[in-house]
Amino acid sequence: MKKILIIGANGFVGRRILDQLSEQGTYELFACSLHPDIQPTENHTFIRLDIQDYPAVETLLEHIAPDVVINCAALSAPDYCEQHPEEAVAINVEAVANLAECCEHLGSRLIHLSTDFVFDGKENRLYTEEDTPAPVNYYGQTKHQGEQEIEEICSDYAIARVVVIYGKALPGQHGNIVQLVKNRLEAGEEIRVVSDQYRTPTWVADVAVGVERLILTEKSGVYHIAGGEQLSIAEMAYRVADYFHLDRSLIHPVSTEEMNEATPRPRYSGLSIEKAGIELDYTPHTFEEGLEEMK
Repeated sequence: MKKILIIGANGFVGRRILDQLSEQGTYELFACSLHPDIQPTENHTFIRLDIQDYPAVETLLEHIAPDVVINCAALSAPDYCEQHPEEAVAINVEAVANLAECCEHLGSRLIHLSTDFVFDGKENRLYTEEDTPAPVNYYGQTKHQGEQEIEEICSDYAIARVVVIYGKALPGQHGNIVQLVKNRLEAGEEIRVVSDQYRTPTWVADVAVGVERLILTEKSGVYHIAGGEQLSIAEMAYRVADYFHLDRSLIHPVSTEEMNEATPRPRYSGLSIEKAGIELDYTPHTFEEGLEEMK
């Protein structure tokens, strides 16, 4: 029975991965996060941990000796990263490098979640794992640097890049753009959404399945674990409105220039999932299938 340690297990993605693996009944699961367990069960052992506390991280990994470590912890708000660069580097780069060193020392496989924001979005096509990262904001820069640390340090690893993850959040978790749109429209509030930025939105359950496939493969490298449709942010909002029979007239599409966001974002950052499909037999659900659980 493989020992799996999930770091960031209170987060939106980390908890879904923990739930996915718990359902299999074939793993010995350990979960950690900065705050107390938001959903205790008998299927996992929970430990409070600050990923920036290097001695605590080293001690925990040596005690558990996990076969696989899944790192879902990150500072992922682009605006916050832009305003707090030192904190972004500490969590997205330095803590990741320390974790990679620990995994390499113990012979643990490291699965690390990254992002489409490592790309500049200047190509009007889906990005593959072979494309060269060129981030346009500090969040993307730190995530790319974290990837580089892992590639340099680890001999057994998988980097899973994900895009606009959506689905039903648990109490205490941060929401996601799809949930936000749904909540705002249900409240009768108008919303402005960007019409010229394109992503491949990904149901959180598909991310969990993709990560489990990365546990089971022995291959190292970068994998794109994303949705199968490239949509603009505005198209996502309209499809949410239509699916839940909400007032789509409340949605106001605007250009990137009109939105005037403080932090630059890539225009096209959809990810090709061809490699994951071939090597992991990964097939994501449709956008609407992901919305089903949010009813």
